[in-house]
Amino acid sequence: MKYDLNLLPVLLVMMEERNVTRAAERLGITQPALSNALNRLRETLNDPLFIRERYGMRPTPMAEQLAEVVAASLGAIDKVILGQQDFDPRHATRLFTLAPNSYVEFVMMPTIVARLRTTAPGIRLRLTPFGNDIAETGVISGNTDMVLGRIVEPPDNLVVQHLMDEGLACVVRADHPEVTDELSAEQYEQLRHVNVLPPGRMRAGLYQALEQRGLRRQVAVSVTHFLAVPEMIVVTDYCATLPRLICQQLAKDPRLKVLPAPVDLGTFPVEMGWHARYRDDPAHRWLRSLMMEVAQTLSSGQSFS
Repeated sequence: MKYDLNLLPVLLVMMEERNVTRAAERLGITQPALSNALNRLRETLNDPLFIRERYGMRPTPMAEQLAEVVAASLGAIDKVILGQQDFDPRHATRLFTLAPNSYVEFVMMPTIVARLRTTAPGIRLRLTPFGNDIAETGVISGNTDMVLGRIVEPPDNLVVQHLMDEGLACVVRADHPEVTDELSAEQYEQLRHVNVLPPGRMRAGLYQALEQRGLRRQVAVSVTHFLAVPEMIVVTDYCATLPRLICQQLAKDPRLKVLPAPVDLGTFPVEMGWHARYRDDPAHRWLRSLMMEVAQTLSSGQSFS
């Protein structure tokens, strides 16, 4: 039997999105074109592949079994082809799709973009949301090149590398009437707080650290991104507990004051993960090394030349 190999990526993207409209957007095609491709797959395989339900499309057992084989096969093809290619960042042209969490997007990505501009001007980046679950990023199927953040319970086909460990500090407005150069545990508990909600299972991190150290926090408002914090802090007497490198950036704002946390809240890991199919891809290896270099430099407090 002859198979149209162009249809196979449709199956992988549909497995992740479970939605025809979003899958079409991911693949850069129209919704009718994707529906047509899906129908051709169904006819070829004599299986519905996806069953419409109230909240999306549920894959059939055939689709789930086939997706694993397709992902592995495409990875093997990539390994053979890409492994034979030389990579020169100065002349390379390629689009990488990355899924950084909000911390990595704020702290690391500006430096990454600046470095690419000078060392690899033909490399383009497309950032996609980290989402509530790693499956939503597209990295498990290999459609997304890399996921960056805290990676919980990665699947077997995901390679995970530790980038750095990050600590926590506090930020209040510079003319706060109650907080001077130090923040006591008693003050911390009396203040009201701006909380940043991380995605998915990350949500327990800071709460667990506070609970383990017997520290309470009164959350006045929860936001979805670090960029929302400064303007809320400067117009209130609230406090925010944020990653150290983000606090370093906020310390440049004269309206804000950064202080050590009242107790040691420990650290959290920053990691990058990628599908095993990219393990030997020269361009991907180069980008991973750049990520590691930037993370180590930021973590050590050094400046970039």
